[in-house]
Amino acid sequence: MNALGRHILVEFYDCSPELMNDVMHIENSMVAAAETAGATVINSTFHHFSPYGVSGVVVIQESHLAIHTWPEYGYAAVDLFTCGDSVDPWVSYRYLKEAFEAGHGSAMECRRGQLDLLKRKDFNLESMRDVSPKPVEVAGTITRDVWFTERDENIALSLKHSGNQLYKKDSDYQRVEVYETLAYGNMLTLDGMVMCTQKDEYVYHEMITHVPMFSNRKAKRALVIGGGDGGTVRELLRHEQLEEVTLVEIDELVIEACKLHLPETAVAFDNPRLNLLVEDGIKYIKECADAHYDLIIVDSADPVGPGEGLFTAEFYKEVYRCLTNDGVMITQSESPRFNSAVFVEIYDTYKQIFGKEKVHCYLAAIPTYPTGTWSFSYSSKGNAHPLQFDAEAAAAFSQSQGLKYYNEGIHTAAFALPNFVKELLNSNPNNVTDEYSAEPTN
Repeated sequence: MNALGRHILVEFYDCSPELMNDVMHIENSMVAAAETAGATVINSTFHHFSPYGVSGVVVIQESHLAIHTWPEYGYAAVDLFTCGDSVDPWVSYRYLKEAFEAGHGSAMECRRGQLDLLKRKDFNLESMRDVSPKPVEVAGTITRDVWFTERDENIALSLKHSGNQLYKKDSDYQRVEVYETLAYGNMLTLDGMVMCTQKDEYVYHEMITHVPMFSNRKAKRALVIGGGDGGTVRELLRHEQLEEVTLVEIDELVIEACKLHLPETAVAFDNPRLNLLVEDGIKYIKECADAHYDLIIVDSADPVGPGEGLFTAEFYKEVYRCLTNDGVMITQSESPRFNSAVFVEIYDTYKQIFGKEKVHCYLAAIPTYPTGTWSFSYSSKGNAHPLQFDAEAAAAFSQSQGLKYYNEGIHTAAFALPNFVKELLNSNPNNVTDEYSAEPTN
């Protein structure tokens, strides 16, 4: 061999879009392609981007294999770089072409480090060693570094996971997946967006439930639209005053995934006070009797896909009709920092239906949600007010139930809004700018 290495630049066309967006399949295939060619794998690092695309590299003792995919085009750009003559990169090329179900591929080989252009230099090996020698790695072990990334135009959240996907199914509505993250435990995603994780779900679920329950102590019947992970009904059913809780979830796969892999949130599905319905929440509300529920919680995903219809004035008008005279509606109302335009628009809608003085915003810190600051809305049909609550009862409840986030102090503090949030809540939806928004408002 008259060069230090062989570098093959590869383009795979007409690949399976499904496979080009499957970070686990791509990582496993790249590792297998290296090993099949006789390479010694040291490390693999891969990222999956939202909504689609995968980047990654397999570090081998003989150099590396790298990839970036464009699922929307069924295309993958791959670099196969091997040093010496012990590994044949063309073996990896043929393996990956089949693994990616490529219609065709093209490749160009370059010889790197032409020996006739190089002059060997003498140097002191001892001076190049680390001060602290690295521990000896067990032969045959591979360090895996596989990442999930939820990315929007200007911000992204990346979480490292084990590389072994726990759940992945496509329903009629969305893709339901569960990843085993290293920092936050098992994580539920819908169409590539983080819904909840084992280690921080309690923030969302405690705040969306206990705030209204302690300011509306006469509530007997509660309805949850969405919330198939089970966390919201788990918290509601801690309150003995509720005689019946109805959960309407459109996607049974969400329930299935959480029963299997987030059992802490799905713990209350067998509670006799729970009426579990797998159907369309919008349809259910339209057919619901007037003044039937004391509390309605809209535990929806973002306003895309199956959750889009839960962010319309028509829907909220139906919710208002279904509330008792003293009833309360609670929604997750997005992040004021993430997408200010959506935040302002939905609060303007609530105010038009419930009245300006009847709508209140409160905040909570959720690390795995965009910007970490998340909001909830409290809209009352009657005279219920979120800050008129039994603080002593809330304190006792928080302690007896072992809550991790909600307490009487948090209840009050959550309604202390930063000035920029107050400003947004008093804004005209047509005049919102990018001043506070992490995402473009237009």
